[in-house]
Amino acid sequence: MEEKKDLQEYLTEGVEQIVKDALRATLKDPRESWFMAGFAAASARASLIRKKEEKEGLHVPSYLIASITSRCNLHCVGCYSRSNNATVDCEPVDQLSSEDWLRIFREARELGVSFILLAGGEPLLRRDIVEAAGDMQEILFPIFTNGTLMDDRYFELFDRCRNLVPVMSLEGEREETDARRGSGIYDVLTRNMERLKSKGLIYGASITVTRQNLREVVSGEFLDSLAAKGCMAVFYIEYVPVTLDSAELAPVAEDRIFMEERLEILRKEREDMIFVSFPGDEKSSGGCLAAGRGFFHINSHGGAEPCPFSAYSDVNVKDTSLREAMGSPLFRALRAGGLMEGEHTGGCVLFEKKLEVEKIVRTLKENMAKQS
Repeated sequence: MEEKKDLQEYLTEGVEQIVKDALRATLKDPRESWFMAGFAAASARASLIRKKEEKEGLHVPSYLIASITSRCNLHCVGCYSRSNNATVDCEPVDQLSSEDWLRIFREARELGVSFILLAGGEPLLRRDIVEAAGDMQEILFPIFTNGTLMDDRYFELFDRCRNLVPVMSLEGEREETDARRGSGIYDVLTRNMERLKSKGLIYGASITVTRQNLREVVSGEFLDSLAAKGCMAVFYIEYVPVTLDSAELAPVAEDRIFMEERLEILRKEREDMIFVSFPGDEKSSGGCLAAGRGFFHINSHGGAEPCPFSAYSDVNVKDTSLREAMGSPLFRALRAGGLMEGEHTGGCVLFEKKLEVEKIVRTLKENMAKQS
């Protein structure tokens, strides 16, 4: 039986490997290679900062997920975020400002965070925040976007700030993508891909994996099509059912085994592309990486949550520092409670054990009430 790696070691090596893969994939583009070489040096410095913090008693994850807006311009079928009202049509008034987010990004840099995934809603609706992120060259910002708002100004920004990496969402080919995201969306995405390729920019694709599209989206034909359009990274996000009616779309154990074996082959055969599977890749780290073990989520209102699929919070970064949020009572309780460790099937552990998570949240609230 293969021995599990130390979690911090696994994450550090994972960050370094992604940078190496990206650097190798961009050797034909001097500008991109120059940026990736500089980021590799910044990533190494960030790793040393995290190790120093670890020795002093604070575990700093390599990754942070930042949902910079609750608003979205699409209504995708089965959207988990809309199902729990985390995504809406109009911008709420109490969301974090661009100044708030810039402070968070700076604190993350000082703590040694190397990657901040910008999400939403639709993150490109907050151009001010995306532009602020572009100025922080030591951090790589994958932007998980539906791709419909990428105008000339955004293409110019991506060309100037190579630390901003658009990751466009699709479900497979035209039929599958348009069925979930809306008629004509696939054609918009492919036009954007060709334009990014013409500028020599790194970009990725984010694919929601279901039982229906699983085999297509890891097929050679589909990946050949993405590679021909210049795509260099593919993020496979396992579908999390939002209702009982949609549970049949979620991959089962047999599907996850197939996915794991297929990705092992793809990573050997296609060294010019980066493949990330969530939460499947967490198996290699000894369990769920949420609640600050490997990453945590900040929602658009500032709540620090274990992950986007486990929307519980007891700390808001409006009221505290990022350093203090990383050590929140909820995060500590989840990490100490054993929910996220041990054998990992590949599914979303905290979503599957939401009743147990809710029990922890209730206990923390009761304790706080007693102390007040």
